[in-house]
Amino acid sequence: MSYEIRDQCQQLLQSLLPSGKKRIVHAMRFAENMHQAASPEKLQTHWHLQQWWILIAGFFLFASILVFAFTRPINSTRIEAKYLKETDPQVYALLNGEILSPPPDIDVHLIQDAIVEATRLEQAYLTQHSSDTSIYTTRIEDALPHSHASLDTSLVNRKWDKINPRYKQRLLMVFKIMKEQHGYELVLLEGYRSPSRQNMLAGNRNTTRAQGYQSYHQFGLAADVAFKRNGKVVISERDPWAMRGYELYGEVAESVGLTWGGRWKSIKDYGHTEYRMPGLKKTKQMAEQLIAEAHLH
Repeated sequence: MSYEIRDQCQQLLQSLLPSGKKRIVHAMRFAENMHQAASPEKLQTHWHLQQWWILIAGFFLFASILVFAFTRPINSTRIEAKYLKETDPQVYALLNGEILSPPPDIDVHLIQDAIVEATRLEQAYLTQHSSDTSIYTTRIEDALPHSHASLDTSLVNRKWDKINPRYKQRLLMVFKIMKEQHGYELVLLEGYRSPSRQNMLAGNRNTTRAQGYQSYHQFGLAADVAFKRNGKVVISERDPWAMRGYELYGEVAESVGLTWGGRWKSIKDYGHTEYRMPGLKKTKQMAEQLIAEAHLH
């Protein structure tokens, strides 16, 4: 059996060598003709071969362009900077050419722990200031949905991908100033909010009085934030440190052209800011357009 296999392999090699040798000879002749065709003396007689040089050079040039286009990483920062320069020169000037990147998403368990702690502080405050049990029960039911319980749901969007760049860069600027100048690290509690969730929250007038497409959340132009201290999220205004942070947050936000919920008369929403874009029409079509602009990369 070994003899037969060895004999068959030998015959296969012998059959391949002549054809391979012929191909090598043809390739060498073609290369020599191409080389001679490139000389000025052969310009008239070998013009048809000279066209191959043009085709080969064009092919490699086109291939290099394709490789560069498909392998080059997309710089979303540059795209967003160009967009802001055209659509919102004011915020582009405020950024001084520096486009800020969002921080990592916050762990949902940290927010759940913050809600538990905020509820405890709210209960302790109302117990201390309310002697009437019925009044205490009413107050705790009214206070919690607005400030804390409304955050404890899977419907909350805590990502930055649907926040319009006009507002996002202003908000990130506030994040940066709060951390560098005041020592407060901010976290995003809720950015974009769907119309259905907005209508659900509007069922409690202590939470919001805006229906779907009446809130800037549906346009990617509003967000609610909290603070991070010692690895934990703090959202309660009953915490003096957090309340001082909210006051500073409002001042910094207003300095970059945002509206702060802590100034409102009917409902105080200290963690809320929004960008009231000039000429904005609160319609479904406009909301879809602004959310689409958020997906620049």
